[in-house]
Amino acid sequence: MCGIVGVVGVEPAAPRLLEALRRLEYRGYDSAGVATLVNGHIERRRAEGKLGNLAAVLERAPLPGTTGIGHTRWATHGAPVERNAHPHGTARVSVVHNGIIENHAELREELEARGAEFETETDTETFARLVDWHLAQGAAPEQAAAAALKRVHGAFALAMMFAGHPRKLIAARQGAPLAIGYGEGEMFVGSDALALAPLTRRIAYLEEGDWAVVSEDGARFFDAAGNEVERQVRLTSLSGAAVGKGNFRHFMEKELHEHPAVLGDTLHQYLDPGTRSVSLPALPFDPVLVPRLTITACGSAFLAGQVGRYWIEGLARIPVDADVASELRYREPPLAQGGAAILVSQSGETADTMAALKLLRDGGQKVLSVVNVPESTMARESHGALLTVAGPEIGVASTKAFTAQLAVLACLAIGFGRARGTIGEDTARQLAAALTEVPGHAAAILEKDAEIRALAAEVAKARDVLFLGRGSLMPIAMEGALKLKELSYIHAEGYAAGEMKHGPIALIDSAVPVIALCPSGPLFEKTASNLQEAAARGGRIMAFTDPQGAPALRRFAEQVIELPAIHPFAAPILHAIPVQLLAYHVAVLKGTDVDQPRNLAKSVTVE
Repeated sequence: MCGIVGVVGVEPAAPRLLEALRRLEYRGYDSAGVATLVNGHIERRRAEGKLGNLAAVLERAPLPGTTGIGHTRWATHGAPVERNAHPHGTARVSVVHNGIIENHAELREELEARGAEFETETDTETFARLVDWHLAQGAAPEQAAAAALKRVHGAFALAMMFAGHPRKLIAARQGAPLAIGYGEGEMFVGSDALALAPLTRRIAYLEEGDWAVVSEDGARFFDAAGNEVERQVRLTSLSGAAVGKGNFRHFMEKELHEHPAVLGDTLHQYLDPGTRSVSLPALPFDPVLVPRLTITACGSAFLAGQVGRYWIEGLARIPVDADVASELRYREPPLAQGGAAILVSQSGETADTMAALKLLRDGGQKVLSVVNVPESTMARESHGALLTVAGPEIGVASTKAFTAQLAVLACLAIGFGRARGTIGEDTARQLAAALTEVPGHAAAILEKDAEIRALAAEVAKARDVLFLGRGSLMPIAMEGALKLKELSYIHAEGYAAGEMKHGPIALIDSAVPVIALCPSGPLFEKTASNLQEAAARGGRIMAFTDPQGAPALRRFAEQVIELPAIHPFAAPILHAIPVQLLAYHVAVLKGTDVDQPRNLAKSVTVE
């Protein structure tokens, strides 16, 4: 969950490293650091906290040199203080690292027995000192790196720089992403193409177990066995334009206001508004023949997958298992012969989801990924990929990427239903027509900002909050609770409304806001009945509904916010927007770090 960048260049490295790290700051922000080669010697600058602190250090003490490495850290081993900030190393080698070296304690004990003196608690320093030991025995950088890589276990992406070798970096990956960028007479290393976009659009990706020797002339790639291999250089679609907040206070606020455009762009890929029909690209499996689907993901992406389960089972009548990837990878469930899987991820690099991908592929499942980054490992290693068109999402809390995932899953459900003949053409057109209304309705919801901000002022006073929904809105209730927890640090839970009387109703009192997702439709009366039970016990009901449902809810709800009326099929996409907006405003009122909540990072590339 850290950001790595490296450069073998012709211009001063430190400013370029800092700019690339700004584009990677969403990956980690406990501390940051850079190191360059100055007259053949390694010099570094590090700082605790946000990247701005490192920028201030570099302003006070500039760092020359055209070859260097940089890092933004999300702490795994060792407290988030300057002493533990990367780069780590010795006078001979400097290392930046994303991931976890699982056998670091064993290696550390071995190195200490040989006389090594450690300065930090980090697993990264163990690797650096292992490389250093081989260098001290007379090994060349390539030999030392290769020998050290054979000894370490775990997930890692590494970039190394060596004293006395001013035009060379060595990079390696296992279980964590790493890219090599090709410039004109210079080369780059980065955790992803976004970091390298201002420097180059020509990118090659290290495959699992690869390591590479990078010089100004290019890169030589080696597989885990040490055999020299070729890796394809491709053009990334990412722009080098600055990723900014515009006139918004936070990246999250900007990204919330991008919902209408993102939904329109994503739906346009799979839905023809003129004919009201869904057109899917070639898929890696035939939905007519597949006996069972597995949907797996993490965090908000998993909640999108749960909504997808409701849609696919309801429209296409395909049995669907929905599993959190971190559980699926160890549960090792029996997989249906001829079955298929759908993986959902914004980054396409999530460690647990990637491990689930391997398990599913090894189990004979055809894997389709729904992903926002076409160059990601997940997109490349799946049998097929459907892209969300959300653009870069910098705020740690997923917003526009989540609704874009829902849009793709909705189109899949309609397409599967038509292919299997479980819904007719008229129904498919009706559902597709509902989806075409979503971008416009999303814009209308954003115009409710003042009402939602007023609701947030009440929610911000609470210590505990309950979100309720039924059917395909139950995962959206969970999404609302997740967003409130991660942004405002208020304890919140999302429940199926019908489950409230089986335990959660014990929490209800006048201090607990109950946020209800209750549009008119087949489950409206049952959900309203559940809410009345909570109101009778002093619960403060705050409901999102539509004009048809509002009059009944106003009889007992403290606040009712009307959203545009839409077909129940599309309601989960629309209801995701106000619960995200609510969490945003609560966080602003409480003064938390909206874009980078404590203890969280955007791209979870470690287990």
